[in-house]
This record gives sequence, C-alpha cells and structure tokens, in this order.
Amino acid sequence: MDPILTPLQPVQTLRDIRDIPPIPWWPPAPGWWLLLLALILIGYLVWRWRAPLSLRIPIPGLTLGTWRWDAASALRDLGRRARAGQDVKTTLGELSELLRRIAMARLGRAACAGLTGSAWLDWLSAHDPNGFPWHEHGRLLLVAPYAPPSGVAGDIQILIRAAEAWVSAREPGARPWRPWRLTSTSRGVTGDV
Repeated sequence: MDPILTPLQPVQTLRDIRDIPPIPWWPPAPGWWLLLLALILIGYLVWRWRAPLSLRIPIPGLTLGTWRWDAASALRDLGRRARAGQDVKTTLGELSELLRRIAMARLGRAACAGLTGSAWLDWLSAHDPNGFPWHEHGRLLLVAPYAPPSGVAGDIQILIRAAEAWVSAREPGARPWRPWRLTSTSRGVTGDV
C-alpha cells in the first residue's frame, strides 16, 4: 500500500505541460519549392520571349496570330538578317514586299495595291501615323531592284524601324486603349476605359 500522502505531495509530483516546438521556416515544404520553380520558369520564359512581348499591341488582350504580330515578327527577322550581312538588294526586296502586305492588311487592297514609284512613297507618307519621311529614306525601295548589286547604299535599318513603328501604331482616329483606371468627375469617381 501507499504511504499516506500529505496534501502538498501530489502537486509536487506533477510536471508542467510541454509546448509544441515551433515549426521551422527552413527547409520549406515541397509545395513552396514547386512554386519557386514555377516562378523561375515563368521568369525565364518572359525574359526569353521579351522581344515578341515588347510589341505594343493596340487592342486589349493578347492578340497572337494577327497580322500585326506576324508583320512585327517578320520585320524583326529581316532586321536580324540585315545586321548579319544579308545582300542589300534581297533585304530591300523583302522589305518592300512586307510594306505592301502591311499596307494592304492595314487599309485594304484597293487602297494601295496598284501604287508604284513616287505614288507609293506619297501614299506611305500620307498614311504613316508616325510621320516618317518616306520620300527621303524610301528612295532605296524604288532604286534597289534596278541598281547593280554594289550600287545600293543606304541605311536599311532606318526603313525597318519605320516599318516596325508603322505596324505598332494605332489606326488614325482610334481611341487609345488604357487599362481600367479610376478618374474623378464632378459627380464622383467613375471608371474610364
């Protein structure tokens, strides 16, 4: 049998409740590792495709597969090949063809398909929203098909950049797209698209 306990003895034999040890922050759970891997992968893809994504798309949302996207891609490729040393006549011929295709996609076949020579440069000057001087720099497009291979001299990159700017420019009179933002009016705060 147990010896007789005094009233204080049971309290002295009890032990304190132990706390649960805190959850360590390192190493993270497997889900955090997967999230980090996914963020790194997305960052790499954005960095890798930054040139196509840098195209200012004039309508809201992603518009892959439109004529603007294809034209910008073809112009970037043409610019790379021109910098790599492609034949000047070939480059100017391809640029002239691309300009025609861009013009027809932008304003229709009836507006520009039959234009040649200085009428073509007049039309480009009149319909370029950026105001590029096509008469000054565009002469290369008219002379290149008939010049000897070594007789063509000029800066093709200026023409390619002007064509890229023309592709990314908005239609004249089109309302510029802005993401949803709040503007204050006399009646209160409203949304403006």
